[in-house]
Amino acid sequence: MARVFLCVLDSVGCGGAPDAGRYGDEGSNTLLNIAKACAEGRAEEGRSGPLTLPNLDALGLGAAILLSCGQQAPGLAAAASAPDVRWGAAQESSAGKDTQSGHWELAGVPVTRDWHYFPGTVPAFPANLIGDLITRSGIPGTLANCHASGTEVLDQHGLEHIATGKPIVYTSADSVVQIAAHETHFGMERLLDLCRIAADIFHPLNVGRIIARPFLGEMPGSFVRTANRKDFAIAPPATTICDRVVSAGGAVHAVGKIGDIFAYKGITDVSKGIDDMALFDHVLGWCDRAAQGDLVFTNFIEFDSLWGHRRNVAGYARALETFDARLPELTARLREGDLLIITADHGNDPTWTGTDHTRERVPVLATGPGVAPAELGICAFTDVAAMVASHLALV
Repeated sequence: MARVFLCVLDSVGCGGAPDAGRYGDEGSNTLLNIAKACAEGRAEEGRSGPLTLPNLDALGLGAAILLSCGQQAPGLAAAASAPDVRWGAAQESSAGKDTQSGHWELAGVPVTRDWHYFPGTVPAFPANLIGDLITRSGIPGTLANCHASGTEVLDQHGLEHIATGKPIVYTSADSVVQIAAHETHFGMERLLDLCRIAADIFHPLNVGRIIARPFLGEMPGSFVRTANRKDFAIAPPATTICDRVVSAGGAVHAVGKIGDIFAYKGITDVSKGIDDMALFDHVLGWCDRAAQGDLVFTNFIEFDSLWGHRRNVAGYARALETFDARLPELTARLREGDLLIITADHGNDPTWTGTDHTRERVPVLATGPGVAPAELGICAFTDVAAMVASHLALV
């Protein structure tokens, strides 16, 4: 029974990208720099001591870091120790360092056209496009109109949003327009309708995603984003591994924001959850339910959204250790013929300057009962899709 479980640990990069300097990221290395900070006692909040990832390390995580950047991460080994393991580091060819490009290329489709990004000015969005959004949606105006942290912007503008009905519109290092609105005061369906209009306005510019960011709370400090996020994404321009699985009669079970990233093209069903551990539970559930020929494709977002962008080293380390501690639950449920692939889509070094993603190579760790051990070396992001296709015997 051939099945594949593809887990993307969002932003868990391992440095070494030869073109990192083009992006101002030369020397960035999410995993290495977190491990160094932990070893030096600089990541003690909610945890303590060296970075402890025995299960990922056994699959070759430390070896992948060493291969990628030439440095051994403190506390991690230089070689995989588990049997039935393939490991390496993947290098992206698409321009940029955003979520959409990384996932599409992992799925076999490099991005050859540049995305549209918004400048770091205030306002960030062109007045004519915001004016069109206001006119077509009937909203009384917008707030923020800048690059912003998704949680900080709620504390800055949440009260005014509730009082005026003006949605909070902001962007980030990705090619995105994010629209935050209160689930009850503004309304969830109204927010989704607004995002559909925004997609019609901004997608022709090659803006990758419009993201609905619903939240709850009544006062700064209590505002919290809910699990009802929805992305309105441009569809991939070519056939992805998801399309190929479905065409062959299999199913693609999207866990987390995978469905949104691929504009639901080649996606059979979607499982979402309140946090990454809820998503992990969904993956465990699919171990019992997925059929032969299926792909379970998961994005674990909180490494990036909660810790990388916020430059929280201890939080990032805790998240890695939490995932690692649960990993045996997943590997124990793999059946003969299953393949588990763990990788990432870009970096987001919490020790780096700014709050943006970082251009890095990413680890590629693969295992399953009876998998032939191999060192993959420095491979391409698209080789992940090729590995899936080979395992599922897709033509």
